Amino acid sequence: MTITVSGIEELGALAGRDLGHSGWLEVTQDRVHTFADATNDHQWIHTDAERAKDGPFGGTIAHGYLTLSLLIPLFGELLDIRGVRMSLNYGLEKVRFPSPVLVGSKIRLAGKVASVEEVSGDGVQLLVDFIVEIDGTDKPACVARAVYRHYA
Repeated sequence: MTITVSGIEELGALAGRDLGHSGWLEVTQDRVHTFADATNDHQWIHTDAERAKDGPFGGTIAHGYLTLSLLIPLFGELLDIRGVRMSLNYGLEKVRFPSPVLVGSKIRLAGKVASVEEVSGDGVQLLVDFIVEIDGTDKPACVARAVYRHYA
């Protein structure tokens, strides 16, 4: 279920709030190839299904940065922010990739707002803790703390 907030004041009330889980998203080989083309990273563990069968993961895997980039659409399933003039992805404080995402796996996002603080007089900064879970696996694909800024 998507949480909807309107304006800076409602964002401030999110500190410490669990945002729940997104829906599941299958990571396809087509998506991996598209990302490889966009980033010019065609390493065989991502793009060569035949060779990857005998590789360390038993098949092709998603790029770590592809998994990270999927935070964007999955986060949109968790939180809908309205009534702000501008929103910025301000950066990341920490990112880890504990487990590879095999092509064909399904992932989902869990999120929690770690903190909310005022910035620049008319804005707030949210620190959001994310965990990208892999269906059927205990170890997460990605653990990250993202920094977002929103301005009235």
